[in-house]
Amino acid sequence: MQDPQQQPYVVDILDVIDATVSMRPVIETVKQQAIGFYPKLLTALGSKGKTISRVRVGVLVFRDVYCDGDRAFEQSPFFELPAHQAEFERYVNAIEPLGGGDEPESGLEAVFKAIKSDWSTDAKKQRHIIVLRSDASAHPLEKAQGGRPANYPADAPTSFSELTDLWFSQSVSKDAKRMVIFAPDATPWTDIATHWENTIHYPSRAGEGLSELDAETMLDAIVNSIKS
Repeated sequence: MQDPQQQPYVVDILDVIDATVSMRPVIETVKQQAIGFYPKLLTALGSKGKTISRVRVGVLVFRDVYCDGDRAFEQSPFFELPAHQAEFERYVNAIEPLGGGDEPESGLEAVFKAIKSDWSTDAKKQRHIIVLRSDASAHPLEKAQGGRPANYPADAPTSFSELTDLWFSQSVSKDAKRMVIFAPDATPWTDIATHWENTIHYPSRAGEGLSELDAETMLDAIVNSIKS
């Protein structure tokens, strides 16, 4: 990779993973795709003549905040790769598909937590990429107005409109943010893809559509978002 002292370009990638029981058929595929992502990223960047200074990867697991208690959200720190690949692999390998109750899940709260993550801010050039994978629609944020569970994000928006405003106004690297969504053609994912800037949505069906080919499609979308 390029010498960071010459032209720092930091890429942060946050894997936001639905780890409810309905994801059991594909969760191992998702985990292995996450673990094997870094070398594929370097190869893909090199093939297009692109170089970056540093890569950090984090994981945000979500389930259903209304029925999964303390396991509704689990978030790692960002791991710098390849230096912390082993720690990253241990975290990913420990992800278990459980809970979730009935569809939908807490995907919008997960998006909020992703936006508010500890993104890097010290590079001249940077890219902050959220990669979300789910087989379900998401609870409307308005549902929390009827009573917030004890572990509900305290400062979460109360509506999709407020979350949209956050995406557009987030002061930290507004131009750096990108989102790649692999989720059903359903609310709210289609709304995000239609109305939010710098997002792309690949529709999937429950328990399907997370093949190696689809992983390559997502990788290509990420690489294309990284400017030389």
